[in-house]
Amino acid sequence: MTDLSFELDRYLAIRRSLGHRLKAPEGILRRFVGFAAAQGANHITTQLFLQWHGTFGVASRETWAQRYTAVRLFARWMHGLDSTHELMPARLMPYRHRRTRPYIYSEEQIRSILREASALRSRNGLRGASYSVLFGLIAVTGLRVSEALSLNVSEVDLDAGIITVLRGKFGGERLVPIEETTRHRLWEYASARDRLFGQQSKRFFLDDQGGLLSSTGARYNFANICQKIGLREPQPRHGHGRGPRIHDLRHTFAVRTLIGWYRSGMDPNREMIKLTTYLGHTAPAWTYWYIEAVPELLELASKRADTYASEEDLS
Repeated sequence: MTDLSFELDRYLAIRRSLGHRLKAPEGILRRFVGFAAAQGANHITTQLFLQWHGTFGVASRETWAQRYTAVRLFARWMHGLDSTHELMPARLMPYRHRRTRPYIYSEEQIRSILREASALRSRNGLRGASYSVLFGLIAVTGLRVSEALSLNVSEVDLDAGIITVLRGKFGGERLVPIEETTRHRLWEYASARDRLFGQQSKRFFLDDQGGLLSSTGARYNFANICQKIGLREPQPRHGHGRGPRIHDLRHTFAVRTLIGWYRSGMDPNREMIKLTTYLGHTAPAWTYWYIEAVPELLELASKRADTYASEEDLS
């Protein structure tokens, strides 16, 4: 008999020593191992995974492919230690990665999200402030949620109005200037946070207990808010369901910036490198993707191309 929880700790430690980060897989596996313990199961099998699958609400194929891959790799590790653990089939939940078409929020939808976030209850009121400012910051800067959550106090310069992102995707670093209204809102939040907990924490965003805001908590509260305002269907057992995501706030920022350039007559090809740098993309191609993914942008780009071609014919 093997202790799944003990072996999971060893599995994660060894894989991390080889350079794997495993933040998301760890969360998946700890939930799975907890389910196995509740079922009195000591061995990993495909049937056990499918039972676990049945306890969830609606989730995307991508989400379940990620969950299955994490459990299957752990099962393979466990099989090497004890052959009674099943080698799970690789193609049980096949998934071919495709970039999710972005959901572009209206201004009223973003205001509704921030109102509901502000109304989140806690003993000292910081929960609502933390999530409303977090979601608002992502909406007006296009930061990734992981980047916003990992910000330290020293990286948010409220005097200069500049955020320094040191832990961007793929290790990238960049400076993100913020507007005066954003700077003032962040200053209000920082003042409320420090009144409650002093300046003992290095992280900018804290929960109402003085701990760090987690990615899991942010996504849970965002999904809950979206269900309340009708952007997602209510789910049993506190499920997230399907619908607009936090990351779509970043998409909305990028798309609105591009639409503004087209409508004001600016040349997006000349300006694109600015947005690429601001968003922390590794190449302009990732930013140009928005033009293909959003019908309004594609139409504006086509009209600009037609106008440019007509001007060329007349010259």
